[in-house]
This record gives sequence, C-alpha cells and structure tokens, in this order.
Amino acid sequence: MVYRVEDLWQQHASYLGLTLVAGKEGLKRPIKLPEAHRPGLSLSGYLKGHSTKRLLVFGKAEIEYLRDLTKEMRVKRLAPILREDTPAVIVTQRFSAPKELLHSTTEKKIPLFRTPMASPEFLSKLTFLLGEEFAPQVTLHGTLVEVFGIGVLIQGESSIGKSETALGLIERGHRLVSDDAVRVRRREGAFLEGCGAPLTRHLMEIRGIGIINIAHLYGAFCVRENKSVDIIVKLDAWKDTEHYDRIGLDERYQNILSVAVPFYLLPVKPGRDVVLLSAVPARNFS
Repeated sequence: MVYRVEDLWQQHASYLGLTLVAGKEGLKRPIKLPEAHRPGLSLSGYLKGHSTKRLLVFGKAEIEYLRDLTKEMRVKRLAPILREDTPAVIVTQRFSAPKELLHSTTEKKIPLFRTPMASPEFLSKLTFLLGEEFAPQVTLHGTLVEVFGIGVLIQGESSIGKSETALGLIERGHRLVSDDAVRVRRREGAFLEGCGAPLTRHLMEIRGIGIINIAHLYGAFCVRENKSVDIIVKLDAWKDTEHYDRIGLDERYQNILSVAVPFYLLPVKPGRDVVLLSAVPARNFS
C-alpha cells in the first residue's frame, strides 16, 4: 500500500497543525521514505548526501537564510532541492514562505504546508508518525488476548475453539485485543504489536450465538486496543499418532516479521481444560 501526502494530511493535519498553502495538485504524491529533512547545508549549495525523496522541513534558520539572499540566488538555491520526486515541503513556526519557494512548489505541484509548531517538536512528531506508518506489518488469523499482562496469540484451524478459549480467558478476568484477524506490526525493529481492525474491535464471533460485543457484555476493562505479541499458543486437534512434547526442554519459536516469538503447540481433546492450559504459558513466560 502506497502512503501518500494526502494520507498524512487527512489523518494527521490536526495533530501536526498542518495548513495547505499551495500545491494541492500534488497531494497524490507518494511518501517513499519515513524521513524528514531540514535542507540547511543543501541550501548553501552542498548537495552531497541530499535525498530529494524525503519530506523537506523549513524552519527559522532556513527561512532567514533565504531572506538574506537575492531573488536570483534564492531561485538558484531552491532549484536543486525541489525536484519532481520531492513529496512535500513544510514551513514551521508560522513563517511565511518566500515568494520563490511558493512559486517553485506551485509550478512543480509540490504540496506546501505551514505549521505553528517549532521545528524540533514538529520533526519529533512527524518522525514518530512516519515510523508508525512504514513499520512492517502482516494480518494473521487468530485471537489475541492479554493474559497476566502477556500478549497471547491463539491460533489453530478453523472451528478448533480459538474464540471459545479466548472467551473463557475473558471470563477469568483477562482482556481481549482482537478476534479472528490480528494486525501485527513490528515496532522499533525489536518487538511485535497486535491490534484489531477498527470496525471489528471488541467484537467476537461465537458459533451458535453470533457476534457479541465483549466491551458491552463484560465492561471496558476486559478489552484493549493493542498489545505486544509475546507468545503464540496453537490449538491442535489431538492425534494419537502424534508425538507431543511432555518435558518442555526444547524451546520452540515462530518467525513473524523477522522476530522470533515463543511457540507452544497445545493438543485439544475432550476432557482437557484448554482455557486453563492456554493461560499456563503466559504465567510461565512472565
């Protein structure tokens, strides 16, 4: 999925204080890098290492530097850094964009924004948002529950009892994150975080009953929007011919987005308290 300038503006304009000044025709431009750049040295003509694919942020130093230049020199300095693949330009601290900057962005259809925020604050917020949007992610089939503060992803074949197991855990005071489909994102390159789709958040499908709203039935304390994926418990129909680990000496892991997650295979058959057994790995993990 391509992340565009239009997406950034529509989703985060209020949070970032963005006001569109010019270049509305370029809102469909893709943001290819989760980075923002203050063009400081580039404005002086030193272009080594300058990437035109990054969002450009003009702060107090850049604006005052441009104002000290002649009109011809401003045009000359801006030309190399405002290219066809430049996603957008943001001017901070309510500064007015110099006429040459306004003209260049309009001519090249590069969106130009203003924000009342100071450059350090704006860059901090923007970098965080871009990091969120560009984080590697995948949607997994399963149910994510917080058990004793540990994120447990319950997986297994269809109709094996994932939702019923999660419902039993909720009855015992644990919390639902997402049922059926879990969006998993790698955060800061080190851990995984799961959440549900906004339309199905807090909802659970129980065969024979239908769709139930966990927040309405059990209270808001029994749900949460996101949680780290700490362990995976896979429910598997019991097979007499299968050899199951009875000692637990060998640790098993499942790779998700290049992160190794502890994995437990839990055989299911009549007489086994699957709800209780699903909580044990979480208790053991903590």
